[in-house]
Amino acid sequence: MDDRHMQIGEVATRTGLSLRTIRHYEETGLVVPSARSRGGFRLYTESDVARLMVIRRMKPLGFTLDQMGDLLEATDRLDADGDLDPDERVALLERVRGYERATAEQVEKLRVQLSRAEEFAATLAARLEQTAPASPL
Repeated sequence: MDDRHMQIGEVATRTGLSLRTIRHYEETGLVVPSARSRGGFRLYTESDVARLMVIRRMKPLGFTLDQMGDLLEATDRLDADGDLDPDERVALLERVRGYERATAEQVEKLRVQLSRAEEFAATLAARLEQTAPASPL
């Protein structure tokens, strides 16, 4: 990944997250800036942005901050890989698979909700079409 550093404003623009939200994720330990400028400004790398994107994608699916941290820790350890024994690697992969399954379940629930919302919108549109006065020509 790119070692270029970005300030928090650029990261907010790239991720669609507010400055306040990014700072909150730092306070909770989910994403810690990779560096600080001489002036004390937070500096982020592409890897930090990738972590924020994982969090951004998990949040609307109902995952808690603890679950987000757990998944990030598991993927960090898998990415480090060098000193994992085979049993630990299998356990970490199973943790990630658990999140994959939970995500698939949430996606299906959202599909059902979206379908119902679209049906409702169509019902309302049809209702308005039936009862709306004819427009003058």
